[in-house]
Amino acid sequence: MDTSVADRPGRSRFQVFTDAAEPQKAGGRLAALRARMRKLGLDYLIVPRADAFQNEYLPESEERLAWLTGFTGSAGLLIVPVAEGERAALFVDGRYTLQAAQQVDEAIIEVVPIAEVRPAQWLRERLREGQVAGVNPWLLTEEAAQRYQRAVEKAGATLRFVLPDPVEEIWEDRPQPVLAEIFAHDVRLAGRSVAEKLALVRDALRGQGADAALITATDSVSWLFNIRSRAIVHNPVVLGMALVFADEAQPARLFLHETTHFRDAGTPAFTPQVLEQVRGLAEVLPFSALQALGEDAALQGRRVLADARSAAAQVFSLLAAAGAEVVRGDDPCLWPKACKTQAEQEGMKAAHVRDGVALVRFFAWLEEAAADGSVDEISAAVKLEELRIDTAQAMGSELFDLSFDTISGAGPNGAIVHYRVTTASNRALKPGELYLVDSGGQYEDGTTDVTRTVFIGPAGMQPTAEQKRHFTLVLKGMLALSCARFPAGVKGANLDVLARQFLWAAGLDYDHGTGHGVGCFLNVHEGPQSISLRGQAALKPGMITSNEPGYYREGHYGIRIENLILCREAETPKDGERAMLSFETITLCPIDRRLIEVSMLTTQEVAQVDAYHARVREALLPHVGKLDSRAAAWLKRVTEPLRQESA
Repeated sequence: MDTSVADRPGRSRFQVFTDAAEPQKAGGRLAALRARMRKLGLDYLIVPRADAFQNEYLPESEERLAWLTGFTGSAGLLIVPVAEGERAALFVDGRYTLQAAQQVDEAIIEVVPIAEVRPAQWLRERLREGQVAGVNPWLLTEEAAQRYQRAVEKAGATLRFVLPDPVEEIWEDRPQPVLAEIFAHDVRLAGRSVAEKLALVRDALRGQGADAALITATDSVSWLFNIRSRAIVHNPVVLGMALVFADEAQPARLFLHETTHFRDAGTPAFTPQVLEQVRGLAEVLPFSALQALGEDAALQGRRVLADARSAAAQVFSLLAAAGAEVVRGDDPCLWPKACKTQAEQEGMKAAHVRDGVALVRFFAWLEEAAADGSVDEISAAVKLEELRIDTAQAMGSELFDLSFDTISGAGPNGAIVHYRVTTASNRALKPGELYLVDSGGQYEDGTTDVTRTVFIGPAGMQPTAEQKRHFTLVLKGMLALSCARFPAGVKGANLDVLARQFLWAAGLDYDHGTGHGVGCFLNVHEGPQSISLRGQAALKPGMITSNEPGYYREGHYGIRIENLILCREAETPKDGERAMLSFETITLCPIDRRLIEVSMLTTQEVAQVDAYHARVREALLPHVGKLDSRAAAWLKRVTEPLRQESA
């Protein structure tokens, strides 16, 4: 008996498809900002897309860049010259060059690809001796602030930290932060107690000769204290920082953003379980108390560790004011958080089974529903969300949130790497075109992130030879990385070429990394590891990383195939002399065989695809069969061996 949700998708619980940005108002807002800059004596103002915690996903109240420009991407930086006749410069990476050009008024804002010129270099080339560039020191990491400082000094100019924030001063209708209760993350799922994690951090501090560490990344604080909240959309982190002392006799200090985590009377908005697990281990304080660090005599002469790559420049100013000796080094939570415990690994795998069942139900529905062009990007995204919710409930779990806004790109919209569909851009899934859907879910035991590109059309319609060729080149790269074996110490940059080699041989490439780290019921993008041309962190057992090569033909289609892969110790081959690492794929979802040009695959690659599909069928069919008989039949059909296709 089928228990699938209604064929007609309804309202989204976790996504908004209207675009709140108002690019038509950018001219007036920039004029007001320039008036404020003149009063402050600023010749240029740097406006990063950031908050005090350097989060990737921001509360609505922190979306300064979107409010000023209309650009809604997750990464970007604006430099505003005070001169009325000059265009402001919006710097974006390769994921957002197309999107930014579509969203901003290029008559007043120039879109500058970071690959062509870095913001600090652009600023240095325009500053004249004696001029002043300003920035809110909470919105720039210490490492970035130092980079701008060097660039400005070379121009004979000055970099000034500006508080209060000039954008906030003109933002009259700025949204209020959301009140979000903090709840405990079960130690059963975390695999380590708060006390055990604090011990790991203290060991790391003693190893670096530090007396304390100021931990500023929200996912690190959430991981360290086994706490979560809904303070930020899609990322279940708390807005807070923590001061941890190497001496276990000194309790940690947990600074929480009072506007989101404290009630009117100043009482922390905690569940009882949270209070129990931090009792005796940490003193809970409002975030405003962090400002008092600059006057804390207890830090005088103490060696305090802070991560210049993730901590705001203002944090370093506070520590300097306190007379602390700042030790620049990795966030001590970074590596143990990235190397998942056995409990986290098992939880991530369980989450991917539920997610895989939902994906199978979705693609089975899509193949039939979209064949006549009656499905659009929004209705497809909402349908997938509904099926994730329904499947999780049917399997005794709950979808806490999506792990990011679903990238639902039909035809040419799929070529926009981080495309976000809105009611204005919404496009039908047309027969004969490709549809790229990149999505994920947040479950209490794990986080998922998966991309599939599928062919849209009725039975009998075939993809073009060009579509199949490009898809297969991407697939070959994904397969090559999946089966890589490598010794300890190998970095992401060493592995990236495996996924690009076939595209490179064809004179093609993609302008994003091949893989990012993924948190466990935390941020979908997590460091320190990445598989990219710039990935300098060594891969270690327990790390979970995405494997997502792609190809994007502007104006036509985008192709990306993404699985999550778990780094693990590999079996040593006979006569092998070194211990090796390898990957285990944990994503479970069929790959569209209609788009595979089998003649381009080696015998080994065909065997890889067949083995993967057999594993997907074995893991998912028992669950799919209980929920949706049509989807079960579809799963059996699409996981048949490839050799039948080439026979």
